[in-house]
Amino acid sequence: MYNYLSILVFSGIGLGIGLAIYSVNFLSRYLGVTPNKPNATKNSGFECGFDSFDNARIPFDIRFYLVALLFIIFDLETAFLFPWAVAFKTLPFLGIVSMIFFLSILTAGFIYEWYVGALEWE
Repeated sequence: MYNYLSILVFSGIGLGIGLAIYSVNFLSRYLGVTPNKPNATKNSGFECGFDSFDNARIPFDIRFYLVALLFIIFDLETAFLFPWAVAFKTLPFLGIVSMIFFLSILTAGFIYEWYVGALEWE
């Protein structure tokens, strides 16, 4: 049971920090330090390009999904580079060749996306 103590400690710290942040936010709003005063700037669509208080069932452009999907794909692929970079000096020749092959596939995919215009926003 001693082996799980670190998981319990980290879970407790994470829960404590989350509750502390939530409590400070709740108390600041309750005490009137940060009143909720919406205005045109706060309610404007600044990240997704849509009005924040509108019908949730409106159709919107598929390019938002495409950009998000491309970001996730390339983000996950580059996440594989970190363990490889850490163990680079101890890797055998096959490990280096396999990563060069992986990076060539990644580069080919990026060039293909660029060629078909998936990165263009018109």
